[in-house]
Amino acid sequence: MRSDQVFACGAAAGLVADLLLADPRRGHPVAAFGRAAARVEGVLWRDHRAWGALHAVVCAGGAAGAAALAARAVRHRGALPVALTAASVWAVVGGTTLGREARAIGGALAAGDLDVARERLPHLCGRDPQALDGPGIARAVVESVAENTSDAVTGALVWGAIGGVPGLVAFRAVNTLDAMVGHKSPKYRRFGWASARLDDVAGWPGARLTAALAAVAGGNPRGAVRAWRADAGRHPSPNAGPVEASFAGALGVRLGGTVSYGGRVEHRPVLNGEGRAVEVADIERAVRLSRRVSALTLAVCAGGRLAYGAIKRRRT
Repeated sequence: MRSDQVFACGAAAGLVADLLLADPRRGHPVAAFGRAAARVEGVLWRDHRAWGALHAVVCAGGAAGAAALAARAVRHRGALPVALTAASVWAVVGGTTLGREARAIGGALAAGDLDVARERLPHLCGRDPQALDGPGIARAVVESVAENTSDAVTGALVWGAIGGVPGLVAFRAVNTLDAMVGHKSPKYRRFGWASARLDDVAGWPGARLTAALAAVAGGNPRGAVRAWRADAGRHPSPNAGPVEASFAGALGVRLGGTVSYGGRVEHRPVLNGEGRAVEVADIERAVRLSRRVSALTLAVCAGGRLAYGAIKRRRT
């Protein structure tokens, strides 16, 4: 089977596996990578950018190298390349768990149980739950669904289409490192700089594809494009900005504003200021939009990989 067919079949099977199985509660490969990266950090940590860059290279490069060796080992061995691709996609994407966590918080809010909603929010994002009321939690959930659609699904499939199994694994490794050390705390301001910048680069194509597909799949394409063009550039994140703005416009809601992380307050720009305030019901709408975007991403990435393979064969 050709490499483009391997990716297309493996990616489809991996997304089906995620839909049916979601993330395992124990023994997740990404969690194992996180533990290994933490041990490497314990050896390499210095309050210096160069040491942080070395940490990123060792961890992300090591994961990608191991994936490349695994892909090479199963090449030309029947259905094993498809199985490896499917297993890798299942391991690195997290769309089903994302939707489940969002819906659990939405259910708690709908039932009026603010304490449960606050308790579950850290499973989805790093906001300070005690600083948020019900509407604030609902907005945080919608923003997290938007951003994580790019991080947990679209970005991985884009790099899988480009680089196969090593691309899938490398993207998830970089994204995990950013979550671990890429934030602006005193400990990681310098050490995590390289991981954060690498994540910005790796996430760039997936974020733009997510924003474009949200405009296509949402209920208000013009509103999504208008919010994306007008507001994305004012967001502090070069990748979360387009995604959250497009989701806001597609859903007709207003995102952004004041957020609190670890006791640090940020005053972010409002995205889609023409929209209304987020309501609890918008969580379900955001999850459904995320699923449509994920399905379209599979079609775009698999179709693009097959088309590239066809063009390449014609030229040879």
